[in-house]
Amino acid sequence: METVNGGPGPEAAGAVGLEGAQGRTSGGVTGLAGAEAPGGLAGAEAPGGLAGAGDPGGRADLLYAAYARERLAAMPPPADPEAFELAYSLLQLAYLLVTDLETRIHRPRGWTLPGFRLMFKLWLLGPTQPARLAEISVMSRSAVTNVVNTLERDGLVERRPVPEDRRAVTVALTARGEAAVRETFAEQTRREQEWFSSLDAGERAGLTALLTRILAARPDDSP
Repeated sequence: METVNGGPGPEAAGAVGLEGAQGRTSGGVTGLAGAEAPGGLAGAEAPGGLAGAGDPGGRADLLYAAYARERLAAMPPPADPEAFELAYSLLQLAYLLVTDLETRIHRPRGWTLPGFRLMFKLWLLGPTQPARLAEISVMSRSAVTNVVNTLERDGLVERRPVPEDRRAVTVALTARGEAAVRETFAEQTRREQEWFSSLDAGERAGLTALLTRILAARPDDSP
């Protein structure tokens, strides 16, 4: 089964290479602001109180975020350390979550997360026209077409004619596709629960509400 190539879209918000210094290392941060990071970031003392062994796991990405925020706080406008830290954290979480889900769950089955998300929508919505799938997935129509072509070739979805419009089609899961979604959904749910286990129910609800508000108020010229 070939890999579904749905394009990165919002699922693969690339945090890699942010500020040219993304890498995660086991021994602290290297390569930030050149070979040596001001403020002892590459050593035992990290800006913002994030010490290599003291902060959760001494994770290099968190050390970098604290360092970058401190540097930005000393700069004049338009530097905005709060906006940077929020955007960085969201991008980093999205990148790591997508990579984890794809590596552990989806690529072993021959598809990507965008491919699964499309099948999941069909599972919930039933037969749906490709244009509608593109709209709710925030994907281009050509990207959706590519995903559908591969899923159809692998026997997971099928195109069905629309009786009242001979030019239109809907996309629907096959029996094989529905079984695949049900199995994969259970595995992905368990993994998502692990990712968010550090939050209690109220915190999860609050975070979801905040993210939903940001999505609803996104710039009009955004994708």
